Amino acid sequence: MAATLVSNKTYKVSPLIKITMKTLLIPTDFTQQSIQSIPALAQGYYPEKVNIVLAHMLKITDNISELLMLSRRSVEYRQIPDNFYIRCREMENKHGHLINNIAITFFYGSTVAVFNNFLEANNVDVIVAPHDNYQLLFKNSIDPDMLFQKCGTAVIKQPKTPGILADVIIEEPVLTEGV
Repeated sequence: MAATLVSNKTYKVSPLIKITMKTLLIPTDFTQQSIQSIPALAQGYYPEKVNIVLAHMLKITDNISELLMLSRRSVEYRQIPDNFYIRCREMENKHGHLINNIAITFFYGSTVAVFNNFLEANNVDVIVAPHDNYQLLFKNSIDPDMLFQKCGTAVIKQPKTPGILADVIIEEPVLTEGV
């Protein structure tokens, strides 16, 4: 029987079976540690598949010229290691029965209102607390716990998973666009 879209998150497969897709927000510092718990988290929602939003949080700039260029920003995305993208795609493919999609993005802002808009725009149902060694990568990176505590969305802890510590070495980029 073909699946039909009922809403942006609920799929109807038959009159008796409804599959609802959950979306989890996971703060990332682009290390293996920030993604190693995804399979265990997704397993907790089985038989539902989950969407994963990996986000690094940045305070928005006060510089007017940087604000004008914000929609065309790619500087931050160039700082994401290629192997991080590769690991995310491998995980998506290997655990396709658990994971619908893994998206990588940046959140720009520092207020709860803006953060709640971000959660709503990404259909986030649950927030996963950052891993123990979470790193602020840029001078304008913000601690995600500050927003998580006040947003009103459920926050769960990362499950304990065997894994390796991975360091990311990133040179602080100049966050301006060339003409």
